[in-house]
Amino acid sequence: MIGFVGGLGVAVPTGTASRQDGALRVRQRCVPLARQTRRAAVRMTAVAPSQTPATAEPGRSAGVKKLGVLLLNLGGPERPEDVQGFLYNLFSDPDIIRLPRLLSPLQSFLANEIARSRAPKSRAAYESIGGGSPIVRITNQQASALEDELLARGYSAKVFVGMRYWHPFTEEAVEEIKAYGPDRLVILPLYPQYSISTSGSSLRVLDRLFKKEKEAFSPLKIDHTVVPEWYQRPGYVHAQAKLIKEQLATLTDEEKKSTKVMFSAHGVPESYIEAGDPYQQQIEECCKLIMQEVEDTDWTLSYQSRVGPVQWLQPYTDVVLEELGKEGLQNLVVVPISFVSEHIETLEEIDIEYRELAHESGIKKFLRVPALDCNPDFVKDLADMSLEALEKPSLRVGEAMNLSIKGDAQDPADMPDVDIAFGFNNSAETLNGRLAMLALAALTSANFVSGQGMNMFSNLLH
Repeated sequence: MIGFVGGLGVAVPTGTASRQDGALRVRQRCVPLARQTRRAAVRMTAVAPSQTPATAEPGRSAGVKKLGVLLLNLGGPERPEDVQGFLYNLFSDPDIIRLPRLLSPLQSFLANEIARSRAPKSRAAYESIGGGSPIVRITNQQASALEDELLARGYSAKVFVGMRYWHPFTEEAVEEIKAYGPDRLVILPLYPQYSISTSGSSLRVLDRLFKKEKEAFSPLKIDHTVVPEWYQRPGYVHAQAKLIKEQLATLTDEEKKSTKVMFSAHGVPESYIEAGDPYQQQIEECCKLIMQEVEDTDWTLSYQSRVGPVQWLQPYTDVVLEELGKEGLQNLVVVPISFVSEHIETLEEIDIEYRELAHESGIKKFLRVPALDCNPDFVKDLADMSLEALEKPSLRVGEAMNLSIKGDAQDPADMPDVDIAFGFNNSAETLNGRLAMLALAALTSANFVSGQGMNMFSNLLH
């Protein structure tokens, strides 16, 4: 999965994520956006940009003595030789590859084999953008910028970074938070739209850690709250719309006559959506809100980074590019909608692969809207988001996951009940799907034991 991929370490055939010893992490300050290297909640009803104040009114937040903010993100490799370890961590996650309970002991073994098979191609992709992912560096910059913004507003605040699949791991961030001892903690997954494979996975890890540290993270000591999704926030919408307008402004009036905006979101398997994941709906609503502010420009939505033979969300970005070329479109503005920092999907997949495909398809001008990174409007909205969260009743990590989707759980006991029925219907198809997954996993395991499984997984991951 070139999508959602980045990371350091050495792959190990165990159930624990690999770690890098003695890693030195230096948080860097934001630099001007300019032409840097070409750079995912409580359910809310979308509101117009003018309805949210720039700064939260002082209420419960006024009494905060020490504020902590935890930014959750994916993580990414900083050196080509570290890619395989990251891939192992990624595919060890049951929210990425879900095996039936009886086969869950095989998760680590399969993750190791997948990582070994996928590593060469992923490593080449990272080498094409300078050798590693900038996501850790940029997330640290975002944290520093947010901390500065909160301090400027009069809050004694510290912002922490917790990555799901590489350093600084969420576990490391939790230890730093304990040492800091904030009385309020706001948890912000850096995924605007909620999905079980992104925010859901990160929150699950955090929930497990908080349960292990019940005394330290008791609400009486550290009162935490989660913002599980924020795709509809006026500040975020405005920042995205502004960047699109800047790219459109580079076109002449004549060029604008044959111009389209294409949002490219990271795809997920259709089975996630069928199980209740709100990701697709939130992506669609988000694009509509942004284009309401941009106005007077045709637009479309596609999904990138699909992997393997299963059906992912459609239409696929590469297919859309070819269709637009056949229609005679001359100019395209591409918006990486589900990404708030530059990484492999924007720098390699969009900037290199899709740009080349667009030109081959007859599209003459290919413009790419930069990721938000440390965009000042975006940083201000992160601060607004943090302070507004303090004014609302606290939403605990466990509660945030329960609000997400039915069946967002590793334990089969927490999965949706399936009434057995015959014929062509939803319950029968769900049951058939689970049986098929069980059969596939069993066959896969047998193939690996017999030495015939690598080709299948090589095809799956390439």
